[in-house]
Amino acid sequence: MNAKYNVRLSESERTSLFELVKTGKAAAYKIKHANILLKSDKNGPNWSVKRIAEAFSVHRNTVRNVCQRLVENGLNAALGRKEKEPSRPRKLSEKQEEQLLELANGKAPDGRKRWTLHLLAGQLVELQIVEDSISHESVRKVLKKTK
Repeated sequence: MNAKYNVRLSESERTSLFELVKTGKAAAYKIKHANILLKSDKNGPNWSVKRIAEAFSVHRNTVRNVCQRLVENGLNAALGRKEKEPSRPRKLSEKQEEQLLELANGKAPDGRKRWTLHLLAGQLVELQIVEDSISHESVRKVLKKTK
């Protein structure tokens, strides 16, 4: 296998992967990843990326990514799915969310029966809990998440 990430499985890793494949009591993707690792092992069959991809009906990049995760992060990371990072950073930190909840559960402003999302957003800016501004939609999402 001509690849940047050379898979060399220990005897215990190879045994656990064989057991995983043999029993079939795991998610399909885990079994497929185990098969990919077993066939790409330099100390074993040492199949090419193309041959592995064709044998298990996956893209060549999948084979490369599984091997890369094994080399960089270990067996559990290689068997699992790639962790996704959020596309955007959070608007409020945990501390700011706690302050928002305290504010929302507190007494409403004079002349109001209860807090509205717009009032809460304005109050967060006024109390300098957030720096520039925050939308009422962000406030709604935090409140919805905590109910």
